[in-house]
Amino acid sequence: MPEHRRKIDEVLSPEFLEDLDSIELDEVRRRRRACDEVENELSYYRRLLHGRMDLLSFELRRRRGEETRSLIEALPEILAAGEDMRPAAPTGRAINLAVPQMPERGRRFVDKALDADFLTRISLVEDQELEEIQHWLVEVESVISDQRRSAQHAFDAVQGELTRRYREGLANFDELLGRR
Repeated sequence: MPEHRRKIDEVLSPEFLEDLDSIELDEVRRRRRACDEVENELSYYRRLLHGRMDLLSFELRRRRGEETRSLIEALPEILAAGEDMRPAAPTGRAINLAVPQMPERGRRFVDKALDADFLTRISLVEDQELEEIQHWLVEVESVISDQRRSAQHAFDAVQGELTRRYREGLANFDELLGRR
Protein backbone atom coordinates (compact mmCIF):
# COMPACT_ATOMS: atom_id res chain seq x y z
CA MET A 1 0.00 0.00 0.00
CA PRO A 2 1.35 3.46 -0.83
CA GLU A 3 2.58 5.37 2.22
CA HIS A 4 1.10 8.71 1.15
CA ARG A 5 -2.52 7.54 1.34
CA ARG A 6 -4.65 8.38 4.33
CA LYS A 7 -5.26 5.36 6.51
CA ILE A 8 -9.01 5.47 5.93
CA ASP A 9 -8.51 5.51 2.15
CA GLU A 10 -6.18 2.54 2.47
CA VAL A 11 -8.53 0.48 4.67
CA LEU A 12 -11.62 1.22 2.58
CA SER A 13 -9.96 0.55 -0.77
CA PRO A 14 -10.85 -2.73 -2.53
CA GLU A 15 -7.14 -3.67 -2.80
CA PHE A 16 -6.79 -3.71 0.98
CA LEU A 17 -8.36 -7.16 1.26
CA GLU A 18 -6.96 -8.66 -1.93
CA ASP A 19 -4.67 -11.67 -1.56
CA LEU A 20 -4.67 -11.62 2.25
CA ASP A 21 -3.64 -15.25 2.27
CA SER A 22 -0.41 -14.50 0.40
CA ILE A 23 0.97 -11.49 2.27
CA GLU A 24 3.47 -11.61 5.12
CA LEU A 25 2.15 -12.12 8.64
CA ASP A 26 3.53 -8.78 9.85
CA GLU A 27 1.64 -7.02 7.05
CA VAL A 28 -1.60 -8.80 8.01
CA ARG A 29 -1.11 -7.63 11.60
CA ARG A 30 -0.37 -4.09 10.41
CA ARG A 31 -3.58 -4.11 8.40
CA ARG A 32 -5.55 -5.28 11.42
CA ARG A 33 -4.12 -2.40 13.46
CA ALA A 34 -4.98 0.02 10.64
CA CYS A 35 -8.58 -1.27 10.56
CA ASP A 36 -8.85 -0.92 14.32
CA GLU A 37 -7.49 2.64 14.28
CA VAL A 38 -9.82 3.71 11.46
CA GLU A 39 -12.87 2.13 13.10
CA ASN A 40 -11.98 3.79 16.42
CA GLU A 41 -11.61 7.18 14.72
CA LEU A 42 -14.93 6.80 12.88
CA SER A 43 -16.66 5.71 16.12
CA TYR A 44 -15.34 8.82 17.81
CA TYR A 45 -16.63 11.03 14.99
CA ARG A 46 -20.03 9.38 15.32
CA ARG A 47 -20.13 10.07 19.05
CA LEU A 48 -19.29 13.72 18.41
CA LEU A 49 -21.94 14.00 15.71
CA HIS A 50 -24.55 12.27 17.89
CA GLY A 51 -23.85 14.74 20.67
CA ARG A 52 -24.46 17.67 18.34
CA MET A 53 -27.59 16.04 16.95
CA ASP A 54 -28.91 15.43 20.48
CA LEU A 55 -28.32 19.08 21.42
CA LEU A 56 -30.09 20.31 18.29
CA SER A 57 -33.01 17.92 18.82
CA PHE A 58 -33.46 19.17 22.35
CA GLU A 59 -33.37 22.81 21.23
CA LEU A 60 -35.94 22.14 18.50
CA ARG A 61 -38.21 20.36 21.03
CA ARG A 62 -37.78 23.28 23.44
CA ARG A 63 -38.79 25.74 20.74
CA ARG A 64 -41.90 23.69 19.91
CA GLY A 65 -42.88 23.83 23.60
CA GLU A 66 -42.20 20.16 24.27
CA GLU A 67 -39.45 21.08 26.76
CA THR A 68 -39.61 23.70 29.49
CA ARG A 69 -35.99 23.54 30.61
CA SER A 70 -33.24 25.56 29.01
CA LEU A 71 -30.54 23.81 27.01
CA ILE A 72 -28.06 24.58 29.80
CA GLU A 73 -30.35 23.01 32.42
CA ALA A 74 -30.78 19.86 30.34
CA LEU A 75 -27.15 19.62 29.21
CA PRO A 76 -25.98 17.01 31.79
CA GLU A 77 -28.94 14.76 30.94
CA ILE A 78 -28.43 15.17 27.17
CA LEU A 79 -24.73 14.34 27.41
CA ALA A 80 -25.32 11.41 29.76
CA ALA A 81 -27.91 9.92 27.40
CA GLY A 82 -25.30 9.84 24.62
CA GLU A 83 -22.95 7.82 26.81
CA ASP A 84 -25.56 5.06 27.14
CA MET A 85 -25.54 4.59 23.36
CA ARG A 86 -22.08 3.01 23.15
CA PRO A 87 -22.28 0.01 20.86
CA ALA A 88 -20.95 -3.38 21.83
CA ALA A 89 -17.61 -4.28 20.31
CA PRO A 90 -17.70 -6.58 17.29
CA THR A 91 -16.51 -10.12 17.91
CA GLY A 92 -12.74 -10.35 18.24
CA ARG A 93 -12.24 -6.72 19.24
CA ALA A 94 -11.65 -4.99 22.50
CA ILE A 95 -13.71 -1.89 23.23
CA ASN A 96 -11.51 1.17 22.99
CA LEU A 97 -12.79 4.11 25.01
CA ALA A 98 -9.71 6.29 24.54
CA VAL A 99 -9.82 9.34 22.32
CA PRO A 100 -8.07 8.32 19.10
CA GLN A 101 -5.15 10.20 17.64
CA MET A 102 -7.06 12.32 15.19
CA PRO A 103 -5.75 13.50 11.85
CA GLU A 104 -5.43 17.21 11.29
CA ARG A 105 -8.81 18.73 10.73
CA GLY A 106 -9.26 20.15 7.30
CA ARG A 107 -11.50 19.95 4.29
CA ARG A 108 -13.35 16.68 4.87
CA PHE A 109 -17.12 16.92 5.27
CA VAL A 110 -16.93 15.53 8.81
CA ASP A 111 -14.42 18.26 9.72
CA LYS A 112 -16.86 20.88 8.47
CA ALA A 113 -19.68 19.32 10.49
CA LEU A 114 -17.60 19.22 13.67
CA ASP A 115 -16.14 22.68 13.18
CA ALA A 116 -19.49 24.36 12.49
CA ASP A 117 -20.16 27.06 15.05
CA PHE A 118 -23.93 26.56 15.34
CA LEU A 119 -23.63 25.36 18.94
CA THR A 120 -22.06 28.64 20.04
CA ARG A 121 -24.91 30.61 18.49
CA ILE A 122 -27.78 28.14 18.88
CA SER A 123 -30.08 30.65 20.58
CA LEU A 124 -29.64 33.04 17.62
CA VAL A 125 -30.27 30.50 14.86
CA GLU A 126 -33.72 30.43 13.24
CA ASP A 127 -35.76 27.23 13.49
CA GLN A 128 -35.51 26.45 9.78
CA GLU A 129 -31.70 26.78 9.84
CA LEU A 130 -31.53 24.49 12.90
CA GLU A 131 -33.61 21.90 11.06
CA GLU A 132 -31.34 22.20 8.02
CA ILE A 133 -28.26 21.76 10.22
CA GLN A 134 -29.87 18.74 11.90
CA HIS A 135 -30.61 17.20 8.49
CA TRP A 136 -27.03 17.87 7.37
CA LEU A 137 -25.61 16.25 10.52
CA VAL A 138 -27.80 13.18 9.95
CA GLU A 139 -26.40 12.90 6.39
CA VAL A 140 -22.80 13.24 7.62
CA GLU A 141 -23.43 10.66 10.36
CA SER A 142 -24.87 8.26 7.77
CA VAL A 143 -21.74 8.51 5.62
CA ILE A 144 -19.50 8.02 8.67
CA SER A 145 -21.59 5.01 9.74
CA ASP A 146 -21.27 3.45 6.28
CA GLN A 147 -17.50 3.96 6.38
CA ARG A 148 -17.38 2.46 9.87
CA ARG A 149 -19.27 -0.64 8.74
CA SER A 150 -16.81 -1.01 5.85
CA ALA A 151 -13.87 -0.69 8.26
CA GLN A 152 -15.47 -3.33 10.50
CA HIS A 153 -15.90 -5.61 7.50
CA ALA A 154 -12.21 -5.15 6.63
CA PHE A 155 -11.24 -5.85 10.25
CA ASP A 156 -13.31 -9.04 10.25
CA ALA A 157 -11.68 -10.23 7.01
CA VAL A 158 -8.15 -9.51 8.26
CA GLN A 159 -8.91 -11.04 11.66
CA GLY A 160 -10.29 -14.10 9.88
CA GLU A 161 -7.04 -14.49 7.96
CA LEU A 162 -4.99 -14.22 11.15
CA THR A 163 -7.23 -16.77 12.86
CA ARG A 164 -6.86 -19.15 9.92
CA ARG A 165 -3.06 -18.87 10.07
CA TYR A 166 -2.95 -19.60 13.79
CA ARG A 167 -5.43 -22.46 13.47
CA GLU A 168 -3.45 -24.04 10.62
CA GLY A 169 -0.10 -23.57 12.37
CA LEU A 170 1.12 -20.98 9.85
CA ALA A 171 1.62 -18.43 12.63
CA ASN A 172 2.89 -18.89 16.14
CA PHE A 173 1.05 -17.21 19.00
CA ASP A 174 4.20 -17.29 21.13
CA GLU A 175 5.80 -14.81 18.68
CA LEU A 176 3.29 -12.21 19.80
CA LEU A 177 4.42 -12.68 23.40
CA GLY A 178 8.09 -12.46 22.50
CA ARG A 179 8.70 -16.16 23.12
CA ARG A 180 10.27 -18.46 20.57
